[in-house]
Amino acid sequence: MSGRTVFFERRELDRLLRFYGRMVAAGEWRDYAMDALADRALFSVYRRASEAPLYQIEKCPENARKQGEYCVRAIDGRVLRRGQDLDQVLAVLEPKRMRVIGD
Repeated sequence: MSGRTVFFERRELDRLLRFYGRMVAAGEWRDYAMDALADRALFSVYRRASEAPLYQIEKCPENARKQGEYCVRAIDGRVLRRGQDLDQVLAVLEPKRMRVIGD
């Protein structure tokens, strides 16, 4: 991909920003940053702007045929999920729902 920069497309940005908004409303996240690099696009989310990102959602077109174009990485660099479908990859970040047992 020489000479080109990778960006998120409009539908991807819409999905990322809607998910981000839900997480802000839940009090989980407070800030985000986007980076467009030569080989990948990054959407980083933060609990506080002064800290390192909690997670990075990555789009890497070179991996589309292998592990999948999308990836979520934790703060320590671990890959939490990879895949072809952005919604399925983002699902790893969904807050765990508390269930009421009994009643």
